[in-house]
Amino acid sequence: MSEPAIQLFDTHAHLHDPALLGEIDAVMQRARDAGVERCVTVGTDLETSRAAVRLAEAQQGVYAAVGIHPHDAKDWSAKTARELRALAASDSVVAIGEIGLDFYRNLSPREAQFRAFREQLELAEELNLPVIIHSRNAHDETWDVLAPWGASCRRGAPVGVLHCFSGHDTLALAYAEMGFLISFAGPVTYPKNEELREAAQALRAEAIVVETDCPYLSPQGRRGQRNEPAYVREAAERIAELRGVSVEEIATQTTANAELLFRV
Repeated sequence: MSEPAIQLFDTHAHLHDPALLGEIDAVMQRARDAGVERCVTVGTDLETSRAAVRLAEAQQGVYAAVGIHPHDAKDWSAKTARELRALAASDSVVAIGEIGLDFYRNLSPREAQFRAFREQLELAEELNLPVIIHSRNAHDETWDVLAPWGASCRRGAPVGVLHCFSGHDTLALAYAEMGFLISFAGPVTYPKNEELREAAQALRAEAIVVETDCPYLSPQGRRGQRNEPAYVREAAERIAELRGVSVEEIATQTTANAELLFRV
């Protein structure tokens, strides 16, 4: 018997990554075969943001996000902001991201990370776009930046998403109360990530979305392999198991949540 048909939305991928070059048609066909109808490909600097827009404009079911990752915050300037604003004018662009703080790699000075983060939040508010947040080893500092911003720009739709969330359930609930969605990727399937699974159980269903972050963070059964959108189903299946519901229910709810977030 074949698996029941479901519709999933991969809210965070890097389809323009060199690891996927020349294979996008096949990758997207495998995604559709797995029930993944739509995907957001996310820029991390100007070059990849341009690539994300080009790909989204050419590929059915793919949207783009444009932004400067904290790793590249050292290159932030007024010119960068102008170029991002121009890129965001494309109908394919549904978010500003990924943006945030990364104190694990520290590839840009912290002061530069804070500046790029805050100014991109302002840009998102100006353009009325949600944000895709990267936060690694910087939970307290990210919260300190987002709390006042989120309070000032509440809209009818979610204000953004915590991409590949890695915090605890209390933090997840606080972000959800602020108007953010919480995104779960392959790590929710990793044996040692019990704290993350507790967060996936604690949240309201309306606050959850799923992602792959492909070609990175493959789910447990595919560790060491290149990730791709088709595998987002495995994160959805684990969340469904944790919450005691069917994967069809999780797929329907997380897709509706993603549609509301990205206004598509």
